[in-house]
Amino acid sequence: MGSIAIAREDFDPAAPMKEAAVFYGLFLRGHSPEALRRDIDVPKPVLEKWMRPHRYDPNFRDNLKKMYTYRKRVLAIFDELVTNEKQRARLQ
Repeated sequence: MGSIAIAREDFDPAAPMKEAAVFYGLFLRGHSPEALRRDIDVPKPVLEKWMRPHRYDPNFRDNLKKMYTYRKRVLAIFDELVTNEKQRARLQ
């Protein structure tokens, strides 16, 4: 989902927020935030493994880097939403 949005020339700047909102909705429905974080995140060692083969086209490698940045942005937004929800729950 994220990598398709990145590849488009008319990239939607709100796309990371929209995707994070989908994961946040799953969190509100009872899904574990840790499991959702694993679904969103691409660990740095995984990216490094993907980048190793030199037979990949340079554009493909650039897309991997963009996808990694995009996933980290989605994860940061999701974490902020979850943190805000937990703080709001404590105040009530």
